[in-house]
Amino acid sequence: MNRLLLLNGPNLNRLGIREPSIYGTETLKDVESSLRMLLESHGWQLDAYQSNHEGELIDSLHGAEGKYDGVIFNPAAYTHTSVALRDAISSISVPVIEVHLSNVHAREEFRHTSMLAPVCRGQIVGLGTTGYRIAALTFLEENKKG
Repeated sequence: MNRLLLLNGPNLNRLGIREPSIYGTETLKDVESSLRMLLESHGWQLDAYQSNHEGELIDSLHGAEGKYDGVIFNPAAYTHTSVALRDAISSISVPVIEVHLSNVHAREEFRHTSMLAPVCRGQIVGLGTTGYRIAALTFLEENKKG
């Protein structure tokens, strides 16, 4: 059975509460349930993990090797600062798609640069929680192609 890891970084446990004008009103549990239903309908399994701690996110990326067919990762604020997460992604063969709810390129200048995008399979920004679904559909389509 194919498996995806949904990995979410700092403050995403506050999704639905924190700045709903920017991040929307869906909760992280809503996102996880929606993705799980989508993937299970295609015979895939979803595991979800969120942490506010960089080292735990790194450990999750390392643990994905040989266990998952892909990672959907919203690194949140670590996107712009973490060489350690970049190195963790570079160290695994599992493809990672970076997802951001808001359009980081239309926000404060410090959010315009992703340390991770150059080592990710792709980046989806500004589409709200639909971005997670698009990432999942991308992995489903790529798996069909072999």
